[in-house]
Amino acid sequence: MSTTTVHKSACILCSINCGIDIEVDDATQKIVKITGDKDHPTSQGYICQKATRLNYYQDQERLTTPLRKREDGTFEAISWDTAIQEIADKLVQIRDTHGGTSIAYAGGGGQGNHMAQMYAAAFRKTCGTPYIYSSIAQEKTGNFWVHGKLFGRQNVAYGEPIDEAEFGVIIGANPMQAHGMARARKVIGEIGRDKNRTLVVIDPRATETAKKADYWLQVKPGRDAWLMSAMLGIIVQEGLEDGAFIEAHTNGFEAVMPYFMDIPVQEYTAIAGVPYELVLEVTRKMAAAKTVAIRSDLGIEMSLNSTLNSYLKRLLFLITGNFNKKGTNHLVTWFIPLIGHSRDLGEGGMTTKVTKAREIAKVYPPNVLSLEIDTDHPERLRALVVDSCNPVLNWADTQAQIKAYKKLDLMVVVDVAMTETAREAHYVLPASNQFEKYESAFFTENFYHLRKPIFSPLEGTLSEPEIYSRLIKAMGALEVDLSELQEAAQKDKENPGQGIFQGAFMQASMQHPELRQFSAVVLRETLGKTLPDGADSAAFLWFAAQLYASKYPEAIRNAGIEGKGAELGNIIFDKILNSPSGIKVSKHDYSKVWDLMKTPDKKVNLYIPELLEDWLLKLPEVLENQAALEREYPFNLIAGERRTYNANAVIRNLEWAKTDKEGFLKVHPTDAAQYQIEEGDAVQLTSPTGAIKILVTITDEVQPGVISMPHGHGLNYGKNRSYKEVGAMPNVLTTATYCDPLAKTPYHKNVRVKLEKVLEEAVELT
Repeated sequence: MSTTTVHKSACILCSINCGIDIEVDDATQKIVKITGDKDHPTSQGYICQKATRLNYYQDQERLTTPLRKREDGTFEAISWDTAIQEIADKLVQIRDTHGGTSIAYAGGGGQGNHMAQMYAAAFRKTCGTPYIYSSIAQEKTGNFWVHGKLFGRQNVAYGEPIDEAEFGVIIGANPMQAHGMARARKVIGEIGRDKNRTLVVIDPRATETAKKADYWLQVKPGRDAWLMSAMLGIIVQEGLEDGAFIEAHTNGFEAVMPYFMDIPVQEYTAIAGVPYELVLEVTRKMAAAKTVAIRSDLGIEMSLNSTLNSYLKRLLFLITGNFNKKGTNHLVTWFIPLIGHSRDLGEGGMTTKVTKAREIAKVYPPNVLSLEIDTDHPERLRALVVDSCNPVLNWADTQAQIKAYKKLDLMVVVDVAMTETAREAHYVLPASNQFEKYESAFFTENFYHLRKPIFSPLEGTLSEPEIYSRLIKAMGALEVDLSELQEAAQKDKENPGQGIFQGAFMQASMQHPELRQFSAVVLRETLGKTLPDGADSAAFLWFAAQLYASKYPEAIRNAGIEGKGAELGNIIFDKILNSPSGIKVSKHDYSKVWDLMKTPDKKVNLYIPELLEDWLLKLPEVLENQAALEREYPFNLIAGERRTYNANAVIRNLEWAKTDKEGFLKVHPTDAAQYQIEEGDAVQLTSPTGAIKILVTITDEVQPGVISMPHGHGLNYGKNRSYKEVGAMPNVLTTATYCDPLAKTPYHKNVRVKLEKVLEEAVELT
């Protein structure tokens, strides 16, 4: 009789990374069952239907050997030694000939594959490149830029505790499907049953969350800035702001107020498509509530006026005094910062060489990547390394990307499968997947979860930390003798609590300053050798724990972790290694959370003149500029909808999805009647950049003139490289230049298209 073993891990399909228990058959090493981990401090046993079928992530076609592209475009298998040396030699040649800024790195680990980034950082320094084109820059950099202005640093983060607020507002997000908050469905249900709490949803679609709300403001796509401006106008014009809070904790309100005193509220609500009386009622109740928390997501962050939207949303909770107290948006810390801080333009901030796109939060916008390659500019990008990312599928303008990649002197893809992007590369390096190595996510606030491997690495694959360590050495870097540090690490293990390794590491860093850029690799090859088998890549967490303990000792002790001085970091590190469900690393006291502000006086700078003068006052021009495009392309496509069974292309097994395998297009009954479309018919969508065919479902969930399709479709499935494309890629329709002018965030929620019926046999949709 076969026995099973239960392993603790985390879901890798969204940023919440709920804890899961994975039951594995000991004989076959197959996943038998996946349930929620009740010991997980954040998710507390909660999971959604997507995580219960993660066995299909393990059961998909994998890469098992490095591949090199031949002249005819086909691939041949090569050894790891050959691949590493050839790639290293070419990178050195490109770097030394054209400079480090001719090399770029794209990706960054998806929804939970983050530990490689500590090693990728050392690799990028070896290449001499500052360029990280990250998916987070495709979505969130408008937020980060605004945080830099308001809070003093772009990497200041805050939480959105809808679960604790008396009055919750969700803008452009659908937690019932997309989550983005812990235990989302349970929390939304609890709010609905509590007569003393209110939930407001602002969204163009009748989402699953909107149907649960007390108030649903069905804004027109791309008109959120008008709606939020109207709400701020009501607050200021009726004197509903929290004057005491503004006086105590902010600067610049007197400069901000006139802009909203002049807002024509009724005109703006009409433009937004929401009844004036409804907006008035919701705004007044929000201003009167004791605690308000506002959550937003891609619905306003990948839409027209995205950076302005980020600012207006924050003004809503700031001027009503709903900040840095329980039940409101409040500052938090990350155990490992997911982003950094970049100086702004005019302060020595960096830009790309060709398009002059600005660096924000130490990352660069994917929208300009193809433009930085496909040019005759002497400082164009010539080499690209893509890690755990599929830009061809997931980033704007698929055709422009494919065309640009062909111009590269070198393209390397590190991934677990032969993705659409990997097929464009010169070299493809097979990585171990997230259940085959130590791994973690850096998203979580005041919490950290180190996940142990469940399965042995697939033969022929390597972890990303190993891949980058080999490339760094093959490029001639890190030639320092580490034997003394290795000995110190072993002595420290034999004599714990004496700080032997800590002292040796600090001394080595002072004697050899060049080691600092390779700290993750150094720790892996010294301290890492004393850790449990396979945990060597987690050695950098020791240094992260030391830094965190030095910054937030009181908050750490508030979370129940006792210790003093340097030893506190060692205690955190030990707890992380020995906590299969993760640990709460800190709990910040609300009376001291203002200390997390990075402005000199710890006050919020409300006044951002660039956004008020150049964006808010020019909203009428946005409508004028859109008019011609809307006449030629009459439908507003909301691209990238989160549904019951779609994910960010991390699962390349069609059987994972129980429903909607093709990713159907939602069309309003009025539009269906006009175009003589029936359920299951195929239509063609055409944008200025391309065309796709897609199946239709008819629903009043969307407004007339608005259509919606999911992301994560259009993948090529199959065995033994015999592929079949299933569904449609939204990014065939998007363009790199249709984006936010500051952050370069693509307007995926406002893709303008034509629609026409395709005369094909209808398909039954499930």
